[in-house]
Amino acid sequence: MEDTLLALLKSVDTPTVCNAIEVAEGRRGFNRFTRGTMLCSDPAAGAMVGYARTAKISALAPPTEPAEVIKARRMDYYRYMAEGPRPALTVVEDIDYPSAIGAYWGEINTTIHKGFGLSGSLTNGVMRDLGDLPDGFPVVAGSIGPSHGYVHVKEIDTPVKIFGLDIHPGELVHADRHGALVIPEAVIPKLEAAIRKLLATEQIVLGPAREPGFDFEKFKAAWEAFERART
Repeated sequence: MEDTLLALLKSVDTPTVCNAIEVAEGRRGFNRFTRGTMLCSDPAAGAMVGYARTAKISALAPPTEPAEVIKARRMDYYRYMAEGPRPALTVVEDIDYPSAIGAYWGEINTTIHKGFGLSGSLTNGVMRDLGDLPDGFPVVAGSIGPSHGYVHVKEIDTPVKIFGLDIHPGELVHADRHGALVIPEAVIPKLEAAIRKLLATEQIVLGPAREPGFDFEKFKAAWEAFERART
């Protein structure tokens, strides 16, 4: 991914990217985004962008596998998260959802992952230690809770589902306080131009709408110009 595209993606919100993908594809109907309301640990942090490093966890009940198996998988998980292409973010499915209780994303774990060079975490599970999480590592999660329960890693580097969105390892993800989406590989070469076109054409309507004296006739003229610019 080009550095200029990465910087641009970090500077815009996820709804903008969602719209820009449709501009790049030349049609409506893009649907690789999360459903429902998610929570963000730091809404002011802006977007996190990166290639998905995926895993599955559980916390409702103690693990049934031998302790040495669980410990070995835990180290394999951290090794996996520390490796791979950057930028990257963790995408961790809690298989207990919608009854997840294990706050995997607290002060210690987020600090470890930030130290690995990851840009944030996307999960349908639980976060905690709000106010103590490190700057520059937002968590977009399904809920907030106080306990880690019996949290343990179940799978590493496998496809996951987060709020209705299927995500495969290595896919490019954009996420912020609105939720998350997967950027299709085919649109990446066209995405920077699409975002810039989208931002420019939006001003055709937003500019007049913010001016004194805006009325229906000015709206109609602006909207017609907007539609011409979109095609």
